[in-house]
Amino acid sequence: MMERHRMGTTWLLRAEGLALFIAATLFYFHLPAPASWWIFLIFFLAPDLSMLGYLAGPKAGAAAYNAVHTTIGPILLAMAAWATGLPFALDAAAIWLAHIGIDRALGYGLKHRTGFKHTHLE
Repeated sequence: MMERHRMGTTWLLRAEGLALFIAATLFYFHLPAPASWWIFLIFFLAPDLSMLGYLAGPKAGAAAYNAVHTTIGPILLAMAAWATGLPFALDAAAIWLAHIGIDRALGYGLKHRTGFKHTHLE
């Protein structure tokens, strides 16, 4: 019975991630002057550089990965972009949110200190 409940929660979190990916991607390409597809693709992969933190061990790796795989950073960046009128920052925030969304949709959740494969989506 417990497994059933957890599976339902995981499905919901993954669906939420897919919705975030779609919304952020559509938002990006409907901005008044979005950067190119190339910029989108390059910056879309950039947050995964945080996995290099695992070279220092699972605790450091989880901290580095989680720091750039929560929605807090890109939401704050988007707010700063609107407040300052910096369009590239808004582009970056949308791309960052799209990355987080697709990661969640694919089952890559926030990491526990016990190892890369142990996530909040388990």
